[in-house]
Amino acid sequence: MYGVDQRAIMKANGLRNPSSIKVGQRLLIPKAAQIASIVPIYNVRSWQYIVIHHSATHEGSALTIDALHYRRGFENGLGYHFLIDNGTAGKRAGQIEAGPRWVKQMDGAHCNASGMNEHGIGICLIGNFSERYVSDDQLNSLVLLVNALRKHYRIPMSRILRHGDVPGKNTECPGKFFPWDEFKRRLNAAG
Repeated sequence: MYGVDQRAIMKANGLRNPSSIKVGQRLLIPKAAQIASIVPIYNVRSWQYIVIHHSATHEGSALTIDALHYRRGFENGLGYHFLIDNGTAGKRAGQIEAGPRWVKQMDGAHCNASGMNEHGIGICLIGNFSERYVSDDQLNSLVLLVNALRKHYRIPMSRILRHGDVPGKNTECPGKFFPWDEFKRRLNAAG
C-alpha cells in the first residue's frame, strides 16, 4: 500500500519479530509513497451539475461537518457529496472524503436553489475562503475530483458552479479568495 517492504518498516521501528506488533500500534513507514486519491464513480444517477462550496470554518472533516449538519436538523447528516480536507481534524491536506450521500447516491443538502440538491454534486473544501486562500493541496485535489466527475457524467464546464453562482442563491460561497479563474484554467489544462 505504501510501497515500503516489511524489512524497512521493521528496521525503522526497531522491531525484530513482526508478530510482536500489536493491533492499533502506530508504526513509522519510512519513505512512504503518497496514497493516491481514488474517486468512486457510480452509474446509478445522471448528475448534471457540480457545485463548489467552502465550509466557512478553519478546521473540520466529513465526520465533524456531518455532526454539525445533524445538529442543524439535516435528516441525513452531511449535506455534501464530497469534502476536501485542509490538514486539520486528523486528515491530510487535500484528502478527498466521499460522504454517505455520494456512496448511497442520495440527493444533496448543499444548495436548495434551482434543483441543485437533486441534480448537482456538492463538493465542499474545508476552510474559510472569505478570509484566506485555498491551499495548493486542496486545489490540486479539487481539480482531480472535478475532472473525474465531469468526464464520467459528461458535465460541461458551464455547469461547474460556485455556490454563489447558482440562480436563486445570494452567498459569497466559496469565498472571495477562492481562485475561481485559476481553478477553471487548471480544469481546462488537465482535461
